[in-house]
Amino acid sequence: MKIKKIALFTVLIWILLVSLSFVWNYSAATKEQERVAFESAKTLFEYINITRLWNTQHAAVYVPITSQTAPNPYILNPNRDLKINEQLTLTQVNPAYMIQQIADIALKQSKVHFHFTSLNPINPANQPTQREAALLKEFQAGLSEKGLFITEKGEQYYFYMAPIYLDESCFKCHQRQDLLHNNIGGGISITSSYIMKVPIIALLFGHLLIGFVGIIVLFIVYQKLTTAYAIIQQQATIDELTGIPNRRVFSERVVTEFKRHQRDKQPLSVIMCDIDHFKLFNDTYGHQAGDQCLRQIAQLVQNTLHRPVDFCARYGGEEFIILLPETDLQGAKHFAEIIRQEVEYLHIPNENALPYQIVTISLGVATTTEMHAIASYEKLINLADTALYNAKKQGRNRVQTT
Repeated sequence: MKIKKIALFTVLIWILLVSLSFVWNYSAATKEQERVAFESAKTLFEYINITRLWNTQHAAVYVPITSQTAPNPYILNPNRDLKINEQLTLTQVNPAYMIQQIADIALKQSKVHFHFTSLNPINPANQPTQREAALLKEFQAGLSEKGLFITEKGEQYYFYMAPIYLDESCFKCHQRQDLLHNNIGGGISITSSYIMKVPIIALLFGHLLIGFVGIIVLFIVYQKLTTAYAIIQQQATIDELTGIPNRRVFSERVVTEFKRHQRDKQPLSVIMCDIDHFKLFNDTYGHQAGDQCLRQIAQLVQNTLHRPVDFCARYGGEEFIILLPETDLQGAKHFAEIIRQEVEYLHIPNENALPYQIVTISLGVATTTEMHAIASYEKLINLADTALYNAKKQGRNRVQTT
């Protein structure tokens, strides 16, 4: 039972460890997802910002007017458009207009959306969303950047935004706006549909598999420990040679039965048995034959017991002891006589043991009752041993009572 409790506790600890491992790995994978998404968005921002800086470092950047690139009505430069010839007219492209065009291309090519915005934009197309406006205010308060996962229309995206800092080349266009604080001229937001998904199914399945395999291993270990414990327990309680309980178990059992006798006032009998001339048998036939003889008689004694409360054990050497709860002296003597006769019926040769020339057994019987109470179980055993001594003294192969 103790091993079973330990095994159950171990399984629960294993399940807890696997669960904690799953939570830790899932948390680590989620953090890695956030880190990769953040670093990717930050890198894109830096590329866009470098492009913007390139534009601002040139007093004016001109590109041909096409159907995709119309003149920017929000540029107030009188030299906004330059007619080169009949076929070519150039128009000025400021950083915001350039980023807008890059954003259109990026959205088509990779589903990444850039947005150049500020709190008070000249171009309505650069009007901030509610989220962007809140972050722009935080940038003015000292926030350096922000990245987070968002869900829109059931789809998950990664949103990143960082401020844009103006330099001297920007002030011609931005002096009229009351948005400057620490030279922050707005911000660029990046919304990406590319998200490294956390492999939760694979992670869960892997941990379930590990947990299951671990439980199987623990079960196998439990089975082996149970078997080993049973063997150890058997070795501790069963006499190895005869296969019946040993003296240690008898010592525990007799205490229990004697207490029950005192409590219930029922008789308790003890029979002490000893194989006659056993040393002579060993000297004549050898120790292997002696061991076989002990096994035969031990099994005979055990097989004679029919009630669950009856008990026998090897007491030592060629001695056996029997406990008969709720059995008076007459009943115990009758039982001992049956055993004596059964051993005789085995006809195990012992040619040098006169006069019978077969293996026989002597038995001593002692009983404690309510009327004739014996003070202790030690005294009861001593009385049975004395009766056995008297049986030996009177010629062996007999039953003697106290």
